[in-house]
Amino acid sequence: MKILRHNRVIRFIHWVTALSIFTLIFTGFGQMPVYRRYNVDKIAGLEWSSDFLITVNIHYIAAIILVFVSFYFLAYLIGSRSTDILPRRGDFKESIQIFASMVGLAEEPENDKYLAEQRLAFAVTAGSVAILIITGLIKVYKNLPGVNLSAQAAFWTAQIHNIFTVILLISIIIHLLAFLIKDNRPLVASMFTGKIDKEYVARRHSKWLARLEKIN
Repeated sequence: MKILRHNRVIRFIHWVTALSIFTLIFTGFGQMPVYRRYNVDKIAGLEWSSDFLITVNIHYIAAIILVFVSFYFLAYLIGSRSTDILPRRGDFKESIQIFASMVGLAEEPENDKYLAEQRLAFAVTAGSVAILIITGLIKVYKNLPGVNLSAQAAFWTAQIHNIFTVILLISIIIHLLAFLIKDNRPLVASMFTGKIDKEYVARRHSKWLARLEKIN
């Protein structure tokens, strides 16, 4: 028996966000002489990757999409009153307990729809995206005709933007590496189909299953 874990709205938000972030990171590095230096632009189909005008325009389009989907997700959370993915008190301690259980040093706690580390990872990702949007808007604003942003403000805006790009990239890598863990692999398919086996939910997400059965 399958249980719906992610509806179409969540799957749409997830994949549009993932695609826009990947595009932003790729084109962001493309605005530096990285791809020309390491011959990335010699790869078939990526000849454009070292062209500043092309990468910056694609970057802006991807940024607009990310801003849209971010506000759309926020509106969805408020409208649906969904709080499953939001961090909770004790998540850090619970995350340590979950990691300890993977090496046999503790029992895994009863989990809700999302694991504690997934909620913490969401907070890091969402916070990074928010800061990138704000600093990105400032970077666009300073390029408008008639705008004179101080050199110091422009410098620190760029530095913060770059720092949180790295933080976001690291969080994405950790997110992907987490699926190498056998117990996490069934979650991958649910991001495509939206559904997950009830047996898996009963074993690993008992709190969520209890709430579902109470509602039904």
